[in-house]
Amino acid sequence: MKLVTSLAVCLLGASSLFADSSLLTKAKKSGLEAIPATKTEIMKLIDDKNDPITDAKVELGKKLYFDPRLSKSNLISCNTCHNLALGGADGVPAAIGHGWTANPHHLNSPTVYNSVFFKAQFWDGRSPHLADQAQGPVQAGPEMAAPAPLVEQRINSIPTYVEEFKGAYGKDVKIDFEKITATIATFEKTLVTPSRFDDYLNGNEKALSDEEKKGLNKFIDKGCTSCHNGIALGGTMQPFQVAAQYKFTNVGDFKGDSNGMVKTPTLRNITETAPYFHNGQIWSLNEAVKEMGSVQLGIQISDADAAEIVTFLKALKGTKPEIVYPQLPESTIETEKPSFD
Repeated sequence: MKLVTSLAVCLLGASSLFADSSLLTKAKKSGLEAIPATKTEIMKLIDDKNDPITDAKVELGKKLYFDPRLSKSNLISCNTCHNLALGGADGVPAAIGHGWTANPHHLNSPTVYNSVFFKAQFWDGRSPHLADQAQGPVQAGPEMAAPAPLVEQRINSIPTYVEEFKGAYGKDVKIDFEKITATIATFEKTLVTPSRFDDYLNGNEKALSDEEKKGLNKFIDKGCTSCHNGIALGGTMQPFQVAAQYKFTNVGDFKGDSNGMVKTPTLRNITETAPYFHNGQIWSLNEAVKEMGSVQLGIQISDADAAEIVTFLKALKGTKPEIVYPQLPESTIETEKPSFD
């Protein structure tokens, strides 16, 4: 009897192991990719041989990211809308910028975490990478409203910044708008958040609970990976409203790019980045999952199935890099004063 019981236990264990291995294979075949397990492997993905990531550039980029003097009013920094303490977003439906202006298209601020893995930046995908993307919000009237010459004047009028740029790039560096925003992008590249899901994809089959694995399986079977795939679980341009009309489509006037394509938001740290969708109209993650089923997949996702999927999505909350709020160099009498018009 003991032999039979032991044999049954062994068979059950083997069956469970096979099921885990099958799900892991299924996940990878569905296009899901892990953040690599080592810093060396991550650097291979995010570094640029033409502008290598260095500690000096990252530290300088961090200061610029948090510096509100890059805005016309001296009140708004990159961190205002992409708050690193709030999942890299701002927690409001539409971004608020210069003069307390809401985004004129009622667009929601996407997270900056893991944005280095996005194939396109902005909801309409108009920027191909972070260095280009960083230039937009700084200059945009409803955002930071600072023309490039103003940003250049302020940074070049601060001796400490000038010395830090020389330390990061060499004494002959030209501190222009492109170099300033590219340095911000270098910092943003490091905002990578590996999670237990990555541990699972990297081979640790115990990294996810049985309930999370069940949710992952449901996520794949329902077709969610058709858009939410790759390392970012999003970040690519996809058609929107494929099967039905989004119920809040008339909030704002955003219709996607010229082909009606919309950047798929990342699902990493998704529990921290409500409200959801491009116009920030849904606050419940369960409701967002059900809406996606209707709009994109043409299926009705039940409350029970949505709850299972959300259980998996919670496992995508990653470990954030430790960010120490920087002390910013002081302005000088030559530094252009703030303007509020």
